[in-house]
Amino acid sequence: MPIRYSPMTRLEFLRGAAVAAMALPFMARSAVAGGGALSGGATEWTQMLNNSELVSLVGKSAEQVNNQIRQITQLAEQIQNQLNIYSNMLQNTAQLPNHVWGQVQNDLNQLRNVVSQGQGIAFSMGNIDDVLKQRFQSYADFKTSLPNNASFSQTYQNWSSTNRDTIGGTLRAASLTADQFSSEEATMSQLRTMSEGADGQMKALQVGHQIATQQVAQMQKLRGLVSQQMTMMATWYQSEQAEKDLSQARRQEFFKSTAPSMSGGQEMRPRW
Repeated sequence: MPIRYSPMTRLEFLRGAAVAAMALPFMARSAVAGGGALSGGATEWTQMLNNSELVSLVGKSAEQVNNQIRQITQLAEQIQNQLNIYSNMLQNTAQLPNHVWGQVQNDLNQLRNVVSQGQGIAFSMGNIDDVLKQRFQSYADFKTSLPNNASFSQTYQNWSSTNRDTIGGTLRAASLTADQFSSEEATMSQLRTMSEGADGQMKALQVGHQIATQQVAQMQKLRGLVSQQMTMMATWYQSEQAEKDLSQARRQEFFKSTAPSMSGGQEMRPRW
């Protein structure tokens, strides 16, 4: 009856070939010793099997070492990622070494001072309404107390000085803000440079805060100019109205006076 062999897989073939290759040195050594497989060489086969198990154990140990190396590599990568996160956190929380605020307070003080000169009326006056009422009287005031020639001259001079000084102060304020453009542009140039060089979130936020502060300062200066312009217009309109009220009071005083008596006069005759 013919002998049938089961088909052998590639892995089984390679494994058998490896065992046979490992067994060849021991078989050769046994043949040289003269023992042979049939004359008591069983111990050689036992040693060959033990060596095969040793090779298997060494393979498993190598695989364990590889697994440990992979775990150590993954742990090193995790530590490096944590170090990167910590470095980014330090970078994002780093603050600017210096701050640029500009001469905002000084500019606003100059703006307030330049319009408060002479007899001009400035927007920074706390009692601006009372000052206007005091210098430019109303029609009711003129009816009760009409100025005479001497007082009218002084009153008109006060009106003229108030208008001129107010207009001059407004123009000086506009010129002052124009002169401040160069320093303001220098400040904004520094802020733009700091914004471009910001390497963290905190620095970017601080630069943005300083730019917003500069915008608020510009709005305050603009408010000062607009307020002074409104004050100048109000002063001019008030003086115009006061002059009209004074003229009307004088006309009314003139027409309500009684005409002088014509009796007892001398007849006008031509004299030749």
